[in-house]
Amino acid sequence: MTNQKILSCGAGRFDISTAGLHILAMTLMLMDHLWATLLPAQEWLTCAGRLAYPIFAFMAVEGYFHTRSFRKYALRMLVFAVLSEVPFNLMCGGTWFYPVHQNVIWTLLMGLLGVHLLETVRRKQKPALFAAAAVGVILAGAVLGILCMVDYYAVGVLTVLVFYFFRGRGWWCLAGQLLALYWLNVEMLGGLMYPVQLFGVSFEICQQGFALLALVPIWLYRGRQGYHSRWFQYFCYAFYPVHMLVLALALQFLNR
Repeated sequence: MTNQKILSCGAGRFDISTAGLHILAMTLMLMDHLWATLLPAQEWLTCAGRLAYPIFAFMAVEGYFHTRSFRKYALRMLVFAVLSEVPFNLMCGGTWFYPVHQNVIWTLLMGLLGVHLLETVRRKQKPALFAAAAVGVILAGAVLGILCMVDYYAVGVLTVLVFYFFRGRGWWCLAGQLLALYWLNVEMLGGLMYPVQLFGVSFEICQQGFALLALVPIWLYRGRQGYHSRWFQYFCYAFYPVHMLVLALALQFLNR
């Protein structure tokens, strides 16, 4: 049963498994969506929810490198992206058809298609070609993220690519993840600022900057899968559309 533990502590090392990251990300996402629907006064929920997407983006990239078939992996994501669209529309727009914003699985899928293209080019072992492809994928991913109006727009697609380019546990990978996420979330997204006073010094904290805290559980992940089964895999996929549908219906019921 050891390999099924969500958290593990041994030989002076504490780590979190794949299953643990999935459960954590789903919990944080639920907190954010509760704020967006039923509990708008509880702003701490959306602050916690800022951590969810970077974890999902990281796990999407890890899933790419551990899947036996990218085609099946992408097709599975495509199916759930389609299934999630109506629940997402109901939750975010209050209507079945809401074309100005698409659910987050489309964002992850766009990023993974970029990763797949880059990996295909990388295998040719031509550094100049890979560099050109990297620039093209980054630009195309950002533009398509905006034009297709997927969740988190360009930043969402680029976050997936960050975890691809800086995949590993070397200090430069961890530093790259930190700096890139800071740039994407604080400099690009920005948003609500909280005034803080500490030891007589006044400064502001960007709400979206809480996303950087997602790196704590991400860095505690060391490749251990933990609990895994077919039902758990599909539960993680189904949780996204199902919980949004429940929240949307609950909101409509309360607003009657």
